[in-house]
Amino acid sequence: MTRVPFHTLQEQFYRVLASVGFTGERARLCAQLFAENQRDGVYSHGLNRFPGFVEGLRNRAIDFRAMPVKTESFGALERWDGKMGVGLLNAQFCMQRTMELAEAHGIGCVGLSNTNHWMRGGAYALQAAEAGYIGICWTNTTKLMPPWGAKEKNVGNNPMAIAIPRASGHILLDMAMSQYSNGKLEVLKLQGKQLPLPGGYDSDGNLTVEPGKILDSGRPSPIGYWKGSGLALVLDAMAAVISGGQATHTIAQQGSEYAVSQVYITIDATRLLGQAALDEMVEAIIADFHTATPLDENERVRYPGEGMLRTRRESLEKGVVVDEEQWQALLALETATN
Repeated sequence: MTRVPFHTLQEQFYRVLASVGFTGERARLCAQLFAENQRDGVYSHGLNRFPGFVEGLRNRAIDFRAMPVKTESFGALERWDGKMGVGLLNAQFCMQRTMELAEAHGIGCVGLSNTNHWMRGGAYALQAAEAGYIGICWTNTTKLMPPWGAKEKNVGNNPMAIAIPRASGHILLDMAMSQYSNGKLEVLKLQGKQLPLPGGYDSDGNLTVEPGKILDSGRPSPIGYWKGSGLALVLDAMAAVISGGQATHTIAQQGSEYAVSQVYITIDATRLLGQAALDEMVEAIIADFHTATPLDENERVRYPGEGMLRTRRESLEKGVVVDEEQWQALLALETATN
């Protein structure tokens, strides 16, 4: 592992995008989102996923010229068609639109159909929190996880993110429906590391901490076992119903994952409480949370998103952590496409 300056990483992402014809402010925003994922320690959706994203641009599975189009409006709720555009930009656009709706109604909700992988859902929940809103979003996927009690993959690993604004560091819950996301398994396998806790089954049906064996078997464990399995199903159904788009079982029939369905929600919490009361309430919750006695005396119990903020500070001070092989591959990719 090595470190590179954040602006250098962002510029390298942009140069590769420009080499395939994707230029301008939207391309710069896309490069920024990839770089911010890496900056915040979400390595599974930074450098790790960028080459595949670029390949999608090249083979036109992802149309960087496409813009989302509104198809229906129901007051504070809207439906938009992503037109198979860049998933990160469609997501950023839709979360921004929910804030405009929340400004008028106190709450805003957008269902998005026919879009591509958004990479890191937490980025868009944080987008809302940065503007002072509670942000909630989730996406469905193709079949990636066995339902509890089943052998074969039949439900999506449908990630969701919730962010609550806080002046000294937003609360961010960003999670897949499996104990470890596929991206996390890929990163740990690349690093030759084991999981701290069993995350799924090997091909013989045994629980394992080996990420490669879980990837080979395709049998990750749902969070909370039957609870995570049920939540995955509910999130898929809601995404399809609210967006009017595809559900997991129809996405799986395509053979590869595209044209997924997503939901974005923002809530104007300051309208409910006022800024001072909101700040006081959230700070009191975190203060009480931090009174919990940690099992490891060298650590304190961290609220969701606290570790990410620490990683972000280190990245901006010391440089962003990158895998050396992935970094060299990015530089080679940039050279090869010019």
